[in-house]
Amino acid sequence: MKKVILSETEWPDFGLGKRPQNISLLEFQGRLCSIKNEMKIRGYSHLLIYGDREHFANLTWTCNIDPRFEEALLIISQNEIPLILIGNECEGYLPHSPLYKTGDIRAELYQPFSLLDQDRSKSRTLSDILSSEGMTKASKVGAVGWKYFDKKEDLSGNHALDIPSFIADATRSICGYKNVTNATDMFMHPGYGFRSKVSVDEISIFEYSNIKTSEAAKRILFGMRDGMTDHEIAKFIQWDGEPLGCHPTFASGELPGLCGPQGRTLKKGDVFSFNVCYWGSNICRAGWVAEDENDLPLEARDYINDFAGPYFEAMTDWFSKMRIGTVGDTLHKAIYDILPFEKFGIFLNAGHLIHLDEWVSSPIYEGSEIPIQSGMMFQVDVIPSSTVYGSTRMEDGIVIADEELRSALKHKHPECYKRCQNRRDFMIDILGIDLPEEILPLSNIPAIVPPWFLSPKKILMWK
Repeated sequence: MKKVILSETEWPDFGLGKRPQNISLLEFQGRLCSIKNEMKIRGYSHLLIYGDREHFANLTWTCNIDPRFEEALLIISQNEIPLILIGNECEGYLPHSPLYKTGDIRAELYQPFSLLDQDRSKSRTLSDILSSEGMTKASKVGAVGWKYFDKKEDLSGNHALDIPSFIADATRSICGYKNVTNATDMFMHPGYGFRSKVSVDEISIFEYSNIKTSEAAKRILFGMRDGMTDHEIAKFIQWDGEPLGCHPTFASGELPGLCGPQGRTLKKGDVFSFNVCYWGSNICRAGWVAEDENDLPLEARDYINDFAGPYFEAMTDWFSKMRIGTVGDTLHKAIYDILPFEKFGIFLNAGHLIHLDEWVSSPIYEGSEIPIQSGMMFQVDVIPSSTVYGSTRMEDGIVIADEELRSALKHKHPECYKRCQNRRDFMIDILGIDLPEEILPLSNIPAIVPPWFLSPKKILMWK
Protein backbone atom coordinates (compact mmCIF):
# COMPACT_ATOMS: atom_id res chain seq x y z
CA MET A 1 0.00 0.00 0.00
CA LYS A 2 1.32 3.43 -0.95
CA LYS A 3 1.38 6.30 1.50
CA VAL A 4 2.61 9.88 1.61
CA ILE A 5 6.11 10.21 2.99
CA LEU A 6 8.48 13.12 3.60
CA SER A 7 11.82 12.54 1.93
CA GLU A 8 14.90 14.68 1.45
CA THR A 9 16.04 14.99 -2.15
CA GLU A 10 17.79 17.39 -4.50
CA TRP A 11 15.43 19.35 -6.70
CA PRO A 12 15.85 18.52 -10.41
CA ASP A 13 17.29 20.94 -12.95
CA PHE A 14 15.19 20.86 -16.12
CA GLY A 15 16.92 23.79 -17.82
CA LEU A 16 15.76 27.28 -18.66
CA GLY A 17 15.26 27.16 -22.40
CA LYS A 18 15.23 30.16 -24.71
CA ARG A 19 12.44 32.66 -25.21
CA PRO A 20 10.27 31.29 -28.06
CA GLN A 21 9.19 33.30 -31.07
CA ASN A 22 5.96 35.26 -30.74
CA ILE A 23 2.76 33.99 -32.31
CA SER A 24 3.03 34.19 -36.09
CA LEU A 25 1.02 36.35 -38.46
CA LEU A 26 -0.39 33.17 -39.99
CA GLU A 27 -1.80 32.04 -36.66
CA PHE A 28 -3.36 35.45 -36.00
CA GLN A 29 -4.92 35.39 -39.47
CA GLY A 30 -6.27 31.92 -38.73
CA ARG A 31 -7.83 33.19 -35.52
CA LEU A 32 -9.64 35.94 -37.42
CA CYS A 33 -10.97 33.36 -39.87
CA SER A 34 -12.18 31.17 -37.02
CA ILE A 35 -13.97 34.13 -35.43
CA LYS A 36 -15.72 35.05 -38.69
CA ASN A 37 -16.75 31.45 -39.26
CA GLU A 38 -18.27 31.26 -35.80
CA MET A 39 -20.03 34.57 -36.39
CA LYS A 40 -21.68 33.08 -39.47
CA ILE A 41 -22.80 30.03 -37.51
CA ARG A 42 -24.35 32.25 -34.84
CA GLY A 43 -25.86 34.69 -37.29
CA TYR A 44 -23.83 37.69 -36.15
CA SER A 45 -23.27 40.50 -38.61
CA HIS A 46 -20.83 42.19 -36.19
CA LEU A 47 -18.71 41.30 -33.20
CA LEU A 48 -17.42 43.78 -30.61
CA ILE A 49 -14.35 42.64 -28.66
CA TYR A 50 -13.71 44.93 -25.69
CA GLY A 51 -10.45 45.19 -23.76
CA ASP A 52 -8.95 47.21 -20.94
CA ARG A 53 -5.98 46.89 -18.57
CA GLU A 54 -7.47 44.02 -16.57
CA HIS A 55 -9.64 42.43 -19.25
CA PHE A 56 -7.25 42.28 -22.16
CA ALA A 57 -6.93 38.59 -23.00
CA ASN A 58 -9.63 38.11 -25.65
CA LEU A 59 -8.49 41.22 -27.51
CA THR A 60 -4.81 40.35 -27.23
CA TRP A 61 -5.44 36.77 -28.39
CA THR A 62 -7.26 38.12 -31.45
CA CYS A 63 -4.88 40.84 -32.62
CA ASN A 64 -2.01 41.26 -30.11
CA ILE A 65 -3.19 44.67 -28.92
CA ASP A 66 -2.82 45.02 -25.15
CA PRO A 67 -4.33 48.34 -23.94
CA ARG A 68 -1.85 49.22 -21.23
CA PHE A 69 -3.49 52.43 -19.92
CA GLU A 70 -6.80 52.69 -21.71
CA GLU A 71 -9.65 50.78 -23.31
CA ALA A 72 -9.90 49.42 -26.83
CA LEU A 73 -12.64 47.94 -29.01
CA LEU A 74 -12.24 45.69 -32.03
CA ILE A 75 -15.19 45.76 -34.44
CA ILE A 76 -15.39 42.71 -36.70
CA SER A 77 -17.95 42.49 -39.49
CA GLN A 78 -18.52 40.04 -42.29
CA ASN A 79 -17.95 42.58 -45.05
CA GLU A 80 -15.21 44.95 -43.87
CA ILE A 81 -11.63 44.70 -42.63
CA PRO A 82 -11.87 44.71 -38.80
CA LEU A 83 -11.53 48.12 -37.17
CA ILE A 84 -9.88 48.68 -33.79
CA LEU A 85 -10.74 51.80 -31.81
CA ILE A 86 -7.94 53.02 -29.58
CA GLY A 87 -7.25 56.03 -27.36
CA ASN A 88 -4.48 58.59 -27.45
CA GLU A 89 -1.83 56.48 -25.74
CA CYS A 90 -2.64 53.19 -27.49
CA GLU A 91 -1.76 54.54 -30.93
CA GLY A 92 1.90 53.83 -30.28
CA TYR A 93 1.05 50.23 -29.45
CA LEU A 94 -0.52 49.45 -32.82
CA PRO A 95 2.73 48.22 -34.49
CA HIS A 96 2.81 45.37 -31.97
CA SER A 97 -0.06 43.80 -33.90
CA PRO A 98 1.06 41.71 -36.90
CA LEU A 99 -2.46 42.13 -38.30
CA TYR A 100 -2.20 45.92 -38.19
CA LYS A 101 1.19 45.96 -39.89
CA THR A 102 -0.15 43.89 -42.82
CA GLY A 103 -3.44 45.78 -43.15
CA ASP A 104 -5.55 42.88 -41.84
CA ILE A 105 -7.06 45.28 -39.32
CA ARG A 106 -7.62 49.03 -39.50
CA ALA A 107 -7.36 51.52 -36.63
CA GLU A 108 -9.20 54.69 -35.68
CA LEU A 109 -8.61 57.11 -32.82
CA TYR A 110 -11.53 57.17 -30.39
CA GLN A 111 -10.46 59.56 -27.65
CA PRO A 112 -13.19 58.78 -25.07
CA PHE A 113 -11.11 55.63 -24.46
CA SER A 114 -8.30 57.92 -23.28
CA LEU A 115 -7.71 58.92 -19.67
CA LEU A 116 -9.63 61.79 -18.12
CA ASP A 117 -8.92 65.36 -19.28
CA GLN A 118 -6.87 64.32 -22.29
CA ASP A 119 -7.81 65.80 -25.68
CA ARG A 120 -11.21 64.64 -26.98
CA SER A 121 -11.46 66.89 -30.04
CA LYS A 122 -10.38 64.56 -32.85
CA SER A 123 -12.91 61.71 -32.64
CA ARG A 124 -16.19 60.82 -34.26
CA THR A 125 -18.99 59.72 -31.95
CA LEU A 126 -19.23 56.02 -31.27
CA SER A 127 -22.67 55.90 -32.91
CA ASP A 128 -21.22 57.42 -36.09
CA ILE A 129 -18.40 54.88 -36.11
CA LEU A 130 -20.71 51.90 -35.55
CA SER A 131 -23.08 53.09 -38.26
CA SER A 132 -20.22 53.58 -40.72
CA GLU A 133 -19.20 49.96 -40.01
CA GLY A 134 -22.58 48.86 -41.36
CA MET A 135 -24.63 48.50 -38.21
CA THR A 136 -28.37 48.98 -38.75
CA LYS A 137 -31.63 47.95 -37.14
CA ALA A 138 -31.27 44.64 -38.94
CA SER A 139 -27.79 43.87 -37.55
CA LYS A 140 -27.12 41.07 -35.08
CA VAL A 141 -24.22 41.99 -32.78
CA GLY A 142 -22.22 39.88 -30.37
CA ALA A 143 -20.43 41.60 -27.48
CA VAL A 144 -17.28 40.04 -26.02
CA GLY A 145 -16.13 41.19 -22.59
CA TRP A 146 -14.76 38.77 -20.02
CA LYS A 147 -17.86 37.13 -18.52
CA TYR A 148 -21.05 35.59 -19.80
CA PHE A 149 -24.19 34.75 -17.83
CA ASP A 150 -27.10 32.32 -17.81
CA LYS A 151 -30.60 33.00 -16.49
CA LYS A 152 -29.72 31.61 -13.07
CA GLU A 153 -27.26 34.49 -12.72
CA ASP A 154 -29.19 37.18 -14.57
CA LEU A 155 -32.77 37.02 -15.85
CA SER A 156 -31.59 38.75 -19.02
CA GLY A 157 -29.56 35.66 -19.93
CA ASN A 158 -27.37 36.29 -22.96
CA HIS A 159 -28.68 39.86 -23.18
CA ALA A 160 -26.70 40.67 -20.02
CA LEU A 161 -23.53 42.37 -21.25
CA ASP A 162 -20.31 42.98 -19.34
CA ILE A 163 -18.93 45.70 -21.60
CA PRO A 164 -19.21 49.37 -20.52
CA SER A 165 -22.73 50.74 -20.76
CA PHE A 166 -21.73 53.60 -23.08
CA ILE A 167 -20.67 51.02 -25.68
CA ALA A 168 -23.71 48.81 -25.09
CA ASP A 169 -26.06 51.82 -25.21
CA ALA A 170 -24.62 53.16 -28.47
CA THR A 171 -24.87 49.73 -30.09
CA ARG A 172 -28.42 49.08 -28.90
CA SER A 173 -29.54 52.56 -29.94
CA ILE A 174 -28.73 51.53 -33.52
CA CYS A 175 -29.58 47.81 -33.54
CA GLY A 176 -32.20 47.46 -30.82
CA TYR A 177 -31.97 45.70 -27.45
CA LYS A 178 -32.74 42.17 -28.65
CA ASN A 179 -30.18 42.26 -31.45
CA VAL A 180 -27.18 42.72 -29.13
CA THR A 181 -26.17 39.66 -27.11
CA ASN A 182 -23.28 38.43 -25.02
CA ALA A 183 -20.79 36.43 -27.11
CA THR A 184 -17.98 36.06 -24.57
CA ASP A 185 -18.51 32.29 -24.48
CA MET A 186 -17.07 32.14 -28.01
CA PHE A 187 -13.69 32.79 -26.42
CA MET A 188 -13.92 31.59 -22.83
CA HIS A 189 -16.37 28.69 -22.51
CA PRO A 190 -14.40 25.74 -21.05
CA GLY A 191 -15.83 23.27 -23.54
CA TYR A 192 -15.67 25.11 -26.85
CA GLY A 193 -14.21 28.61 -26.36
CA PHE A 194 -11.37 29.63 -28.66
CA ARG A 195 -9.05 30.12 -25.69
CA SER A 196 -10.01 26.91 -23.90
CA LYS A 197 -7.30 25.16 -25.93
CA VAL A 198 -3.79 26.20 -26.88
CA SER A 199 -1.83 25.72 -30.09
CA VAL A 200 1.54 24.02 -30.35
CA ASP A 201 3.30 27.40 -30.47
CA GLU A 202 1.35 28.62 -27.45
CA ILE A 203 2.51 25.55 -25.51
CA SER A 204 6.10 26.56 -26.17
CA ILE A 205 5.46 30.17 -25.11
CA PHE A 206 3.56 29.21 -21.98
CA GLU A 207 6.10 26.57 -21.02
CA TYR A 208 8.73 29.32 -21.06
CA SER A 209 6.47 31.41 -18.84
CA ASN A 210 6.06 28.50 -16.41
CA ILE A 211 9.84 28.05 -16.31
CA LYS A 212 10.32 31.68 -15.33
CA THR A 213 7.65 31.63 -12.62
CA SER A 214 8.69 28.27 -11.18
CA GLU A 215 12.35 29.25 -11.07
CA ALA A 216 11.31 32.40 -9.20
CA ALA A 217 9.36 30.26 -6.72
CA LYS A 218 12.40 28.01 -6.31
CA ARG A 219 14.64 31.02 -5.59
CA ILE A 220 12.16 32.17 -2.95
CA LEU A 221 12.04 28.79 -1.24
CA PHE A 222 15.80 28.32 -1.20
CA GLY A 223 16.59 31.95 -0.41
CA MET A 224 14.19 32.89 2.36
CA ARG A 225 15.43 32.88 5.95
CA ASP A 226 13.88 33.24 9.37
CA GLY A 227 13.56 36.96 10.18
CA MET A 228 13.42 38.23 6.59
CA THR A 229 10.71 40.69 5.60
CA ASP A 230 8.33 39.75 2.82
CA HIS A 231 9.77 42.64 0.80
CA GLU A 232 13.23 41.07 1.06
CA ILE A 233 11.83 37.69 0.04
CA ALA A 234 10.03 39.22 -2.94
CA LYS A 235 13.37 40.31 -4.38
CA PHE A 236 14.07 36.66 -5.20
CA ILE A 237 11.44 36.90 -7.96
CA GLN A 238 13.95 38.84 -10.07
CA TRP A 239 11.19 40.15 -12.34
CA ASP A 240 12.68 40.85 -15.76
CA GLY A 241 9.96 42.79 -17.57
CA GLU A 242 7.71 40.01 -18.91
CA PRO A 243 4.02 40.93 -18.44
CA LEU A 244 2.55 39.84 -15.11
CA GLY A 245 -0.72 37.93 -15.12
CA CYS A 246 -1.55 39.17 -11.62
CA HIS A 247 0.18 40.90 -8.73
CA PRO A 248 2.45 38.63 -6.66
CA THR A 249 0.74 37.60 -3.43
CA PHE A 250 2.56 37.09 -0.15
CA ALA A 251 0.21 35.94 2.63
CA SER A 252 1.61 35.35 6.09
CA GLY A 253 0.34 35.40 9.63
CA GLU A 254 -3.01 37.12 9.78
CA LEU A 255 -2.64 39.05 6.53
CA PRO A 256 -5.24 38.36 3.81
CA GLY A 257 -4.55 35.61 1.30
CA LEU A 258 -4.39 37.82 -1.80
CA CYS A 259 -2.38 40.74 -0.48
CA GLY A 260 1.07 41.59 -1.76
CA PRO A 261 4.20 42.08 0.35
CA GLN A 262 3.44 44.39 3.27
CA GLY A 263 6.80 44.71 5.00
CA ARG A 264 5.96 42.02 7.55
CA THR A 265 8.82 40.11 9.15
CA LEU A 266 8.44 36.35 8.78
CA LYS A 267 9.48 34.17 11.68
CA LYS A 268 9.45 30.49 12.54
CA GLY A 269 5.95 29.21 13.19
CA ASP A 270 4.29 31.47 10.61
CA VAL A 271 2.15 30.11 7.81
CA PHE A 272 3.20 31.53 4.46
CA SER A 273 1.90 31.31 0.91
CA PHE A 274 3.06 33.14 -2.20
CA ASN A 275 2.63 33.16 -5.95
CA VAL A 276 4.43 34.46 -9.04
CA CYS A 277 2.38 34.91 -12.20
CA TYR A 278 3.39 35.79 -15.75
CA TRP A 279 1.06 35.52 -18.74
CA GLY A 280 0.19 31.83 -19.06
CA SER A 281 1.56 30.68 -15.71
CA ASN A 282 0.90 31.07 -12.01
CA ILE A 283 3.13 29.18 -9.60
CA CYS A 284 2.06 29.08 -5.96
CA ARG A 285 3.30 27.28 -2.87
CA ALA A 286 1.95 27.32 0.68
CA GLY A 287 3.42 25.90 3.86
CA TRP A 288 5.18 26.90 7.06
CA VAL A 289 8.16 29.07 7.91
CA ALA A 290 9.79 26.15 9.66
CA GLU A 291 12.65 23.67 9.57
CA ASP A 292 10.46 20.84 10.86
CA GLU A 293 7.24 20.22 12.75
CA ASN A 294 8.81 21.34 16.05
CA ASP A 295 8.66 24.95 14.81
CA LEU A 296 4.86 24.75 14.47
CA PRO A 297 2.24 25.54 17.12
CA LEU A 298 1.37 22.43 19.14
CA GLU A 299 -2.07 22.05 17.58
CA ALA A 300 -0.57 22.01 14.05
CA ARG A 301 2.29 19.57 14.51
CA ASP A 302 0.36 16.76 12.82
CA TYR A 303 0.27 18.97 9.71
CA ILE A 304 1.76 16.34 7.38
CA ASN A 305 -0.28 13.33 8.57
CA ASP A 306 -3.59 15.16 8.95
CA PHE A 307 -3.46 17.90 6.31
CA ALA A 308 -0.63 18.13 3.77
CA GLY A 309 -0.39 14.34 3.38
CA PRO A 310 -4.10 13.76 2.62
CA TYR A 311 -3.97 16.70 0.19
CA PHE A 312 -0.97 15.19 -1.64
CA GLU A 313 -2.71 11.80 -1.80
CA ALA A 314 -5.88 13.38 -3.21
CA MET A 315 -3.85 15.23 -5.82
CA THR A 316 -2.19 11.98 -6.97
CA ASP A 317 -5.69 10.60 -7.57
CA TRP A 318 -6.67 13.83 -9.35
CA PHE A 319 -3.68 13.49 -11.68
CA SER A 320 -4.49 9.84 -12.43
CA LYS A 321 -8.00 10.85 -13.53
CA MET A 322 -6.88 13.84 -15.62
CA ARG A 323 -7.35 12.05 -18.93
CA ILE A 324 -8.86 12.99 -22.28
CA GLY A 325 -12.57 12.19 -22.10
CA THR A 326 -12.87 12.38 -18.31
CA VAL A 327 -15.76 14.68 -17.41
CA GLY A 328 -15.23 17.58 -15.04
CA ASP A 329 -17.49 16.14 -12.33
CA THR A 330 -15.12 13.15 -11.93
CA LEU A 331 -12.20 15.47 -11.16
CA HIS A 332 -14.39 17.52 -8.84
CA LYS A 333 -15.27 14.40 -6.86
CA ALA A 334 -11.63 13.29 -6.75
CA ILE A 335 -11.01 16.27 -4.47
CA TYR A 336 -14.29 17.01 -2.73
CA ASP A 337 -15.13 13.39 -1.86
CA ILE A 338 -11.71 12.87 -0.24
CA LEU A 339 -11.00 16.24 1.37
CA PRO A 340 -14.09 17.30 3.39
CA PHE A 341 -14.79 21.00 3.41
CA GLU A 342 -15.12 21.12 7.20
CA LYS A 343 -11.42 20.29 7.53
CA PHE A 344 -9.80 21.38 4.27
CA GLY A 345 -11.93 24.40 3.36
CA ILE A 346 -11.64 23.98 -0.43
CA PHE A 347 -14.37 26.09 -2.02
CA LEU A 348 -13.13 26.94 -5.52
CA ASN A 349 -12.87 24.65 -8.54
CA ALA A 350 -10.48 21.72 -8.39
CA GLY A 351 -8.37 23.20 -11.19
CA HIS A 352 -9.12 25.67 -13.97
CA LEU A 353 -8.02 26.74 -17.43
CA ILE A 354 -5.28 29.35 -17.70
CA HIS A 355 -4.12 31.40 -20.68
CA LEU A 356 -2.91 34.99 -21.01
CA ASP A 357 -5.24 35.67 -18.09
CA GLU A 358 -4.77 33.78 -14.84
CA TRP A 359 -8.27 32.26 -14.88
CA VAL A 360 -10.17 31.68 -18.10
CA SER A 361 -12.90 29.27 -16.96
CA SER A 362 -13.12 25.70 -15.70
CA PRO A 363 -14.68 22.45 -16.90
CA ILE A 364 -14.22 21.08 -13.36
CA TYR A 365 -17.22 21.64 -11.10
CA GLU A 366 -19.98 19.63 -9.50
CA GLY A 367 -22.17 17.97 -12.13
CA SER A 368 -19.96 19.07 -15.06
CA GLU A 369 -20.32 16.87 -18.13
CA ILE A 370 -17.64 18.81 -20.03
CA PRO A 371 -14.89 16.36 -21.05
CA ILE A 372 -11.18 16.98 -20.74
CA GLN A 373 -9.85 17.70 -24.25
CA SER A 374 -6.49 17.81 -25.95
CA GLY A 375 -5.08 21.33 -25.94
CA MET A 376 -6.52 22.35 -22.59
CA MET A 377 -3.99 24.11 -20.35
CA PHE A 378 -4.72 23.77 -16.65
CA GLN A 379 -3.67 25.50 -13.51
CA VAL A 380 -3.34 22.79 -10.86
CA ASP A 381 -5.07 25.15 -8.49
CA VAL A 382 -6.64 23.22 -5.60
CA ILE A 383 -6.58 25.46 -2.54
CA PRO A 384 -7.09 24.03 0.96
CA SER A 385 -7.40 26.44 3.86
CA SER A 386 -7.50 25.89 7.63
CA THR A 387 -7.32 28.13 10.68
CA VAL A 388 -5.14 25.46 12.33
CA TYR A 389 -2.99 24.13 9.48
CA GLY A 390 -2.81 27.07 7.12
CA SER A 391 -2.56 25.65 3.61
CA THR A 392 -0.51 23.52 1.22
CA ARG A 393 -0.15 23.73 -2.54
CA MET A 394 1.30 22.27 -5.74
CA GLU A 395 -0.02 25.02 -8.02
CA ASP A 396 1.65 24.55 -11.41
CA GLY A 397 0.72 24.52 -15.10
CA ILE A 398 0.02 21.44 -17.23
CA VAL A 399 -1.13 20.90 -20.82
CA ILE A 400 -3.34 18.04 -21.96
CA ALA A 401 -1.97 16.76 -25.27
CA ASP A 402 -3.06 13.80 -27.36
CA GLU A 403 -0.61 11.84 -29.50
CA GLU A 404 -1.04 14.21 -32.45
CA LEU A 405 -0.36 17.34 -30.38
CA ARG A 406 2.59 15.72 -28.61
CA SER A 407 4.04 14.73 -31.98
CA ALA A 408 3.63 18.28 -33.29
CA LEU A 409 5.33 19.69 -30.19
CA LYS A 410 8.20 17.22 -30.50
CA HIS A 411 8.70 18.16 -34.14
CA LYS A 412 8.37 21.94 -33.83
CA HIS A 413 9.71 22.59 -30.30
CA PRO A 414 11.88 19.56 -29.46
CA GLU A 415 13.62 21.10 -26.43
CA CYS A 416 10.31 22.07 -24.88
CA TYR A 417 8.99 18.57 -25.51
CA LYS A 418 12.10 17.01 -23.95
CA ARG A 419 11.79 19.13 -20.80
CA CYS A 420 8.13 18.12 -20.47
CA GLN A 421 9.09 14.45 -20.74
CA ASN A 422 11.85 14.86 -18.16
CA ARG A 423 9.37 16.47 -15.78
CA ARG A 424 7.00 13.55 -16.36
CA ASP A 425 9.78 11.11 -15.47
CA PHE A 426 10.45 13.00 -12.24
CA MET A 427 6.79 13.06 -11.22
CA ILE A 428 6.39 9.34 -11.95
CA ASP A 429 9.72 7.91 -10.80
CA ILE A 430 10.57 10.19 -7.86
CA LEU A 431 7.26 11.58 -6.62
CA GLY A 432 5.34 8.36 -7.34
CA ILE A 433 2.45 10.02 -9.18
CA ASP A 434 0.52 7.93 -11.74
CA LEU A 435 0.65 10.37 -14.65
CA PRO A 436 -1.44 9.72 -17.78
CA GLU A 437 0.51 10.00 -21.03
CA GLU A 438 -1.46 13.05 -22.17
CA ILE A 439 -0.25 15.27 -19.29
CA LEU A 440 2.69 17.55 -20.11
CA PRO A 441 4.02 19.34 -16.99
CA LEU A 442 5.19 22.88 -17.75
CA SER A 443 6.64 23.92 -14.40
CA ASN A 444 10.26 23.36 -13.40
CA ILE A 445 9.07 22.41 -9.89
CA PRO A 446 6.31 19.98 -10.97
CA ALA A 447 4.16 18.87 -8.02
CA ILE A 448 7.03 19.53 -5.59
CA VAL A 449 5.52 20.23 -2.16
CA PRO A 450 7.95 21.27 0.60
CA PRO A 451 5.93 21.59 3.82
CA TRP A 452 8.82 23.28 5.68
CA PHE A 453 9.97 26.36 3.76
CA LEU A 454 13.24 26.57 5.73
CA SER A 455 14.05 22.95 4.74
CA PRO A 456 12.96 22.95 1.10
CA LYS A 457 14.80 19.73 0.19
CA LYS A 458 12.30 17.80 2.30
CA ILE A 459 9.37 17.16 -0.02
CA LEU A 460 6.27 14.98 -0.11
CA MET A 461 6.20 11.77 -2.14
CA TRP A 462 3.64 9.03 -2.81
CA LYS A 463 5.49 5.76 -2.20
